[in-house]
Amino acid sequence: MGIKAIRAYQVDLPLFEGSYNWSGGKSVSVFDSTVIEVETTEGITGWGEVCPLGPFYLPAFAAGVRAGLKELGPHLIGYDACEIGVLNQRMDAALQGHPYVKSGIDMACWDILGKAAGLPVCTLLGGRSGEDITLYRAISQESPEEMAGKVAKYRAEGYRRFQLKVGGDPDIDIQRIHAVAAKLEPGDRLVADANTGWSLHEAMRVVLAVRDVDVYIEQPCRTYEECLSVRRHTNHPFVLDENIDSLEMLMRAQRELAMDVVNIKISKLGGITKARQVRDLCVSLGIAMTIEDSWGGDIVTAAVAHLAHSTPEASRFTSTDFNSYVTVSIAEGAPQRVNGKMSASLTPGLGITPRLDVLGDCVVEVS
Repeated sequence: MGIKAIRAYQVDLPLFEGSYNWSGGKSVSVFDSTVIEVETTEGITGWGEVCPLGPFYLPAFAAGVRAGLKELGPHLIGYDACEIGVLNQRMDAALQGHPYVKSGIDMACWDILGKAAGLPVCTLLGGRSGEDITLYRAISQESPEEMAGKVAKYRAEGYRRFQLKVGGDPDIDIQRIHAVAAKLEPGDRLVADANTGWSLHEAMRVVLAVRDVDVYIEQPCRTYEECLSVRRHTNHPFVLDENIDSLEMLMRAQRELAMDVVNIKISKLGGITKARQVRDLCVSLGIAMTIEDSWGGDIVTAAVAHLAHSTPEASRFTSTDFNSYVTVSIAEGAPQRVNGKMSASLTPGLGITPRLDVLGDCVVEVS
C-alpha cells in the first residue's frame, strides 16, 4: 500500500456566528483549513485535515501546513501507508518538530488503513465505547450579558457542557463566570477557559472571586509553572490544554498533580497515532479527557469522533463538533450533532467522502 502521491487543498471555513473571540482580543471569522489527500499504489485514497486556530494560538499556522507538506512529502513517497508507526518515525526523522504538519498525513493513513481492513477507525483504535459522545459548546467572548444569554440557545440544541471563553480583563471575566453560572441547570457543566490569557496574579484574583461557583478552570496562564501555581491555590477542578503538547509533558503534569482533565488536540500532538498514545496513558492514569482538535471541518470532526468513541466512557470528559460551527461542508458522511451528542461512523476508515467541488484544485502536490 505504497504512498503514490500527497496533495493538499485549501478551504475557507466561515463561522455561522460571524466570529470566534477568545483571550487577549484574539478573533477569527474565517478559518483557513488544509485538506490532505494521500493516494496509494493500490488505489485506496485517504483524507486528513489540519486547521490551526489562527497563527496566534499554538505554534502552528495554516500556510505552514502547506509549506511543511512540500518539505515532508518527498520523504514519504513509496512508504506503506498502512504501516503507520513506521511512517511516523519517518516523518519525525525527516522533519524535526512541526507536529501539526504531520497530523493530516497521519489522519489520512488511518483512513486508508480502515478502508483496507474494512473497519471503521474507532474499531482499530480500540473499539466503540458507548452509544455516543457528549459534546460541549464554546461560548465566544463577549459581554457577560451576551454570553449568559447564549446558554439557553445552546441548551435548546442539546448541549449541557459549556466552555466559557475568558482570559481578558479579570474584573469582567469574574462577571462573565457569575453571569453564565446563574443560567445553569442541574446536570450542566461549566468550564472557564482562559486560553493562557491571564497573568499569574490575575488568575489568582479570578479563582478567589469565583470560589463559590461550580466551575472548571482551564489553562489560566501561559506557562505550565504558572498554571501549576494557580492549581495549588484553588479547589476548583483544573484543566490543562496548551501546555500538554507531548507524552513527556503529560507525565510531568500527572506526577505533579497539575490537572484533573487534559485536552487532547489531534494536530497539537502530531496526529491520531500520537494522540492515541497520550489517550491510552490518560486512561491508565485515570485522567479525564476532552478529545478534540484546534479547529476544522467535517474531516477533523470525523477524526475526533473516532478517537473519542474509542475512548472508554468513564475517561471522556467531552468533545466538540467543529463542523456545526462553520457554514461550509467539505465532506459527506461526517458526524452530525443530535441532541448535544455525536457518533463515529460505522463505515470503513473515517467514513467521509470529500466534496471535490468544494475543495477545488490542489495547491500542493508531491508524487
